Amino acid sequence: QVQLVESGGGLVQAGGSLRLSCAASGRTFSDSAMGWFRQAPGKEREFVAAISWSGGSTYYSDSVKGRFTISRDNAKNTVYLQMNSLKPEDTAVYYCAAGNRGWGTLQQVIYGMEYWGKGTLVTVSS
Repeated sequence: QVQLVESGGGLVQAGGSLRLSCAASGRTFSDSAMGWFRQAPGKEREFVAAISWSGGSTYYSDSVKGRFTISRDNAKNTVYLQMNSLKPEDTAVYYCAAGNRGWGTLQQVIYGMEYWGKGTLVTVSS
């Protein structure tokens, strides 16, 4: 059974940092794109960042570009999201996702996400 388990969420003040981790089990995702999405209260889930199977290519949403960094360790079947300069508007449940393709256009990567974690809550206080 494939599982994606997020960790690292919590409460942080504006301007602070958090590092999210997502550990995958049940199959290897070393040949798949992986990513992070988030859903704020009362809003739809939105794309945050994605990384190619090799880690050599990334996509970021405009709202987090320059502040967040996605990375992966294929030996550990784990993807990370380093979040710096956090803002209250970053408050959301953050979800890890893994795709069924190695890479592609942003739309292909987003709509190719097949496996999802249950999420971890990030709260940024002002």
